Amino acid sequence: MPSLMIADKYGPFFDSARQYQVIFYYVGYFSQHIVAAMADAVKLQLEVADVAAPTRRKLFSSFVEIAQNIIHYSADSLTPPSQDNGELRHGSVCIRRETDGSFMLLCANPIDSLMVENLRMKLSALRNMTLEEIKQAYRQTLRGGPPEGSKGAGLGFLTVARDAKEPLEFDFDTESGGSPVLYLKAAI
Repeated sequence: MPSLMIADKYGPFFDSARQYQVIFYYVGYFSQHIVAAMADAVKLQLEVADVAAPTRRKLFSSFVEIAQNIIHYSADSLTPPSQDNGELRHGSVCIRRETDGSFMLLCANPIDSLMVENLRMKLSALRNMTLEEIKQAYRQTLRGGPPEGSKGAGLGFLTVARDAKEPLEFDFDTESGGSPVLYLKAAI
């Protein structure tokens, strides 16, 4: 019976997503057009759920920054690494609602192995900063321009850390055999 096989295979994933109150999940290739469509869906879902405006803004801006990081830095790319426009890179993003009404934003994407230690230092420093220090670093980055090697404004992790209600959590999977995978978690 084919329908039973489908339910057996995909039912647990569907049930798990419901149990963990996943309101948005995407895994695949990210592009500017895909992110724009996802952003519209997330924005509408948060409005319909009557989420408070400050929380919607924080979650939305953090979601966009994380998606942009995947587009710019994922090591799994369908476009050449030298291509800076129209990039198509692989990753995943998940938004789930917590029992207290807050949200958890999670993402994962493969990265170049040469980036692991630099990212570890940057994210560790962010974890140890106060909200005021994060805001000050944000303003300094705005005035000083993007850091060397940045494909964006250099504000992505600062934006997410500023909007999170607790320090960012991160991990690297360097044991998978391929490119290391960055995992990032932000409570909004």
